[in-house]
Amino acid sequence: MAEFNQASHMLRVTTRGKGFIDITEDLRRWLGGLSARDGLLTVFVCHTSASLTIQENADPNVRRDLMTTLEALAPEDAPYTHAEEGPDDMPSHIKAMLTEVSLSIPVMDGRMVLGTWQGVYLIEHRAAPHERNIALSFIGSSQSSP
Repeated sequence: MAEFNQASHMLRVTTRGKGFIDITEDLRRWLGGLSARDGLLTVFVCHTSASLTIQENADPNVRRDLMTTLEALAPEDAPYTHAEEGPDDMPSHIKAMLTEVSLSIPVMDGRMVLGTWQGVYLIEHRAAPHERNIALSFIGSSQSSP
């Protein structure tokens, strides 16, 4: 028998500087622990210089090309007014604005509805390592105990 479930969790991810961090398995484990069945997973990064995306998980060159493109769209050597936190800070804000800080992922039969080659990624836009907080929220049905 299914029952309504609402749950939240704060996922902490340590980054090593700029790049894509695959958090797909972290999300799967959390949903599995809830015995989630059908519903909606919301993923929200609690920062203005990091972001989220769903992207190809097979060829790492895709992520390299995406990072190169983001760097070209918001270069560190542009004459930004906001520069108190270093040359990578304002470009990080721009990159976060151009990507996503929140994702909504359908959950069916206990699994995130992702395409064959899709993974969920945290994108770190700052050069230095950071600890990032990602708020998770699931609302939907869960498999109840017999």
